[in-house]
This record gives sequence, structure tokens and C-alpha cells, in this order.
Amino acid sequence: MPVQRLNHAVLYVRDVERSVAFYREALGFEIVMGMRGAAFLQAPGSTNDHDLGLFEIGASAEPSPAGRTSVGLYHLAWEVDTLDELERVAAKLTELGALVGASDHGTTKALYAKDPDGLEFEVSWLVPASLLTDEILAARAGIRPLDLRADKERFGAQTRGGVGVSIQA
Repeated sequence: MPVQRLNHAVLYVRDVERSVAFYREALGFEIVMGMRGAAFLQAPGSTNDHDLGLFEIGASAEPSPAGRTSVGLYHLAWEVDTLDELERVAAKLTELGALVGASDHGTTKALYAKDPDGLEFEVSWLVPASLLTDEILAARAGIRPLDLRADKERFGAQTRGGVGVSIQA
């Protein structure tokens, strides 16, 4: 059987307590287990044992050179259920000074942010399969600015995203 989905991610961070506080406030993650220098967090509504592991490596750690001078991970992406939730997350990330971008990829409406260590992540809403059109599919070829107001009018603020795409119908 092929791989089905990403179960969890693990990050090296400078200060595990600072990172836990950030992910709790920004995305609502909760600690499910912790130990000296490490924490394991679960996203709201998740049934995973944990969705994010954090391991502290200390304040003197240098920024990751990935994408600049070495290969490495660019970002993680978490999915939200509704455009209202994406808008709420955008406001929270803005309030925290973490939001660094917002894009419309046609089938995906995405926010980009950086955590306290500068590690980038994405929060996105996926157009459900039943609402995909040739126009939306063709729009994947480009990137446009995100217009949440227009998307909420077009798709519905409470329409569950990803149905038939990332989750079963």
C-alpha cells in the first residue's frame, strides 16, 4: 500500500518553550508529551499521536541555510477546514508578526509564515473536488495574490475544504 499522508514533522529549534508557545498561540497546537529539551504537540481535532515534535538545540544554533547554500526542507503545510478558519489564522499570524505571504494557487488558498526560528510553514485551504472547474485547475499554473473575501463569496466561508482531494468525500 502506498504512503497515505504525512503523520508528523519534527523540527530542531533554539528554545523549545518559545516554540511551543508560538505553535500553541498561532495554530492552537497542544502539548501531548514533553521532556527536557523536547515537546510533542497535537493539532486541534487531530487523531495522530502527535503532529509536531520539537527538539531544542540551544540559543547559539545558526539559522538553517536550506534553500540558500544547501538543500533542505522548504516548509511544512497544514490544512484548515474552512475559509473562515484560514482568515482567522491569517489574523493571528499577522498579530504575531509571523505572516510573510499569502497566495492563491488556484486549487489551494495559502498563507505562509515563519516561526520564531525562521522556519517557514504554510496553512492552506483546498478547493473541494465538487467545486473544481477547468478554470480553477488551469489557475494552478500561476500564483496570484490571495483574496479571501472573494474566495469566501465564491466558495462559501464555511465550505469544508479538501473534500474529495485530501480527505475522502
